[in-house]
Amino acid sequence: MEIVLIGAGNMGSAMLDGLSSYSVTVVERDSQKAAALQEKYSDITVQSVAPDITAKVVILAIKPQSLESLELFGKAEAVISILAGTPIANIKKIVDAEYYIRAMPNVAALKQKSVTSVVGDSGFKEEALKILSTIGTPIWLKSEKELDIATGLAASSPAWLAIVAEALADGAVNLGLGRAESYAYLGGLFEGVGALLKEMKPSDFKDIVSSPGGTTIAGVAALEKRAVRAAFIEAMASCYDRALELGKKE
Repeated sequence: MEIVLIGAGNMGSAMLDGLSSYSVTVVERDSQKAAALQEKYSDITVQSVAPDITAKVVILAIKPQSLESLELFGKAEAVISILAGTPIANIKKIVDAEYYIRAMPNVAALKQKSVTSVVGDSGFKEEALKILSTIGTPIWLKSEKELDIATGLAASSPAWLAIVAEALADGAVNLGLGRAESYAYLGGLFEGVGALLKEMKPSDFKDIVSSPGGTTIAGVAALEKRAVRAAFIEAMASCYDRALELGKKE
């Protein structure tokens, strides 16, 4: 299978590490970035202009505003778009293909740990999931509406979790723990909790660590008093609304 990767920003570059079993052509107009990619990945082709895409798999990893100026020739076997807020209907206006896939990875793709939302033509489902597994765990959804909802849950929430992590560190520093020591806890903390949440419901996890009259439940009560749960629910709704707005602008 031949893959044409258009755009080699953070997400596009993250995918390259897992595409070694494919024949890959990267389209990158920035000459310095192109040279760096060619030096790092000697087995790929890097060029400034897209090749004929006939019978190839095209991965769109450019900025959404660059879509309309994209010029491609031929009919691709499939298009996998990771353009934020860009419906499949808009991709079809620009790129001719047999199958269309829309995906939304998150920043953890840089460590091959992305949880990636995927939707599109079922005829290319198996191959799309295989390709996207190079950056983490892909989850196939039933509709683009579900993908827009999942944008907040998977793609945007890492930023919110970073705010939570920073706030926890600030709280520890405020009480007298050093900044470096406070940050040292966070990576392992999130990794450990993430592993446990793969095996149990969040509510069950919270109940297990919340002893009656203990320190954890005291902290939970303080968070509930500040309506932290409601703030996250509102953040999800705001993210979904913005995803719809971006889709309408395209």
